[in-house]
Amino acid sequence: MNGPHDLGGAHGLGPVAPEKDEPYFHAEWEKRALGVTLSCGAFGAWTIDESRHARENLAPATYLSASYYEIWTRALETLLKRHGFVTQAELDGGHRLEQGAAPKRVLKADMVAGVLAKGGPCDRPVEGRPRFAAGDRVRTKNFNPETHTRLPRYARAKLGRVEAVQGSFVFPDDNAHGRGENPQWVYTVVFDGPEIWGEGADPTLTVSIDAWESYLEHV
Repeated sequence: MNGPHDLGGAHGLGPVAPEKDEPYFHAEWEKRALGVTLSCGAFGAWTIDESRHARENLAPATYLSASYYEIWTRALETLLKRHGFVTQAELDGGHRLEQGAAPKRVLKADMVAGVLAKGGPCDRPVEGRPRFAAGDRVRTKNFNPETHTRLPRYARAKLGRVEAVQGSFVFPDDNAHGRGENPQWVYTVVFDGPEIWGEGADPTLTVSIDAWESYLEHV
């Protein structure tokens, strides 16, 4: 979707200013926000793609005025309500009012290290060979879905070159909406700077993205 998260190439937002020796957390509450989000994700009620889409769906004024972990916690409220774990009245009151949905599993303290070490691999086998190969010229599709997509706005309807076939992975555009994993081949596609940013762009610049197969067409 074309939400407030998709800002590549947008004007008026200022430069990216990396913080030297930036800490993992800027406040103690951020540690708790991360822990609560991961613990609730372990319930098994939603996928990482659904959680991304929940963040994208925050109102632009809310999203752009919130810090990184504020965005996480606001989206988590949406997910917990959607899947029946809490009600809005409980969030407003700060305590439980009724019995909510039961999680499929609970992440306990002694499980955390193992679960984090295992991660959440999203590579999956697919039938058939890749449609594209390294060196192929391709064009990305031009679409503006209201649903989740990992093809950024700035890279739509652009000519590029396949640099590598990365393997086959869960298709997030479907997985975010409960339509199944439907894995596809994923490619690294490279674009020249002027193709992305237009006239006056640095001709020595290149931009690369990882693109699912259904985002691409042969040229």
